[in-house]
Amino acid sequence: MPDDEILLEVKGLKVHFPIEKGLVFRRRVGYVRAVDGVDFSVRKGEAFGLVGESGCGKSTTAMAIAQLQSAAAGQIFFAGKELGALSPKELRRARMNFQIVFQDPYSSLNPRMRAGDIIAEPLRIYARRGIVTMAAAEIQSKTLSLMERCGLSPSFAARYPHEFSGGQRQRIGIARALALGPKLVIADEPVSALDVSIQSQILNLLKDLQKDFDLTFLFIAHDLAVIEYFCSRIAVMYLGRIVETTDSATLYHRPLHPYTKALLSAVPIPDPIKERSRRRIILKGDVPSPSVQIKGCPFRERCPEAMERCALSAPRLEAVEEGHEVSCFLYAGN
Repeated sequence: MPDDEILLEVKGLKVHFPIEKGLVFRRRVGYVRAVDGVDFSVRKGEAFGLVGESGCGKSTTAMAIAQLQSAAAGQIFFAGKELGALSPKELRRARMNFQIVFQDPYSSLNPRMRAGDIIAEPLRIYARRGIVTMAAAEIQSKTLSLMERCGLSPSFAARYPHEFSGGQRQRIGIARALALGPKLVIADEPVSALDVSIQSQILNLLKDLQKDFDLTFLFIAHDLAVIEYFCSRIAVMYLGRIVETTDSATLYHRPLHPYTKALLSAVPIPDPIKERSRRRIILKGDVPSPSVQIKGCPFRERCPEAMERCALSAPRLEAVEEGHEVSCFLYAGN
């Protein structure tokens, strides 16, 4: 397969949650536009980062891609097949190829199940349905092998989640995600709930697993340092929309969108001299409510470079150079 083969493609994705009022006769009065027209693609074998502040729609995008949340509009293609057009039976088979690692290792594991059973559960379900052919002994062997590969002793298989630390629980979640041999792993803030000392261990584990299992990652985070370390390409998200997409080196050294510049200016620098001398970009105002229909650019009220044109229409996400797309009227094409 060529290195630039597109494994995941998202086109015009929208996820809207209805707002209802009334105790008895409930009526719909509007929508929360959590994701409002997202476009991006993930190449086979890469780690693609989706970054933005809390509430911008990153996790909702992940849930829609994993088919755990219904989309209001748009298309999601995995390996050339539109997931929304698949029958329930076809979707069950397709789900083997994309799995998710959840943010909170404390709530994403069933407290009544032993660690070994949590990891083996996907295999047992798919074996019962005849989608995979594995005997009980094979499932047990693979479960113990995955535990060992993810840094857990196979002797821990009989323990319950409350007997593990946060980092160990996340390792269980990672092993469970790998059980069916997926091509794509959606990592939804997998280290944000962990101590800083443990975060690097989990990130290094994910890097090793990507190499060993030929995995593709959609990595979601709000920590720009984590994204820079793990991802080769990055999309910046604001209020349910993608505002900039490029490779990691370009984003961190030559950001274009005013929101991206503000985000990067808030990242601490280890050198105290450089930290004192650099210019911080302080955004005014608050993030607009996603329940309000915004005319024009959604970032304009906080943007230090806003123009009159920004209030009239929203800019499109367009390429300003090869591999670098931005949604801003400051650049050619918009």
